[in-house]
Amino acid sequence: MSVSGLCQICESRPAQERCSNCGTLACEKHYERGTGLCADCVARADPERGHDDVDVHRF
Repeated sequence: MSVSGLCQICESRPAQERCSNCGTLACEKHYERGTGLCADCVARADPERGHDDVDVHRF
């Protein structure tokens, strides 16, 4: 999928994918190919997994 802009989760890396659930643009680090979900949707679906980093900048 072709997307452009910054990752809407970390706001520092180029977005390469769009979440199939919420439409968030995500970089490789914040997108799970197996599920097609961004890190936020993965965390909501399975709170035990959550975010594995500290560079999340959601407001």
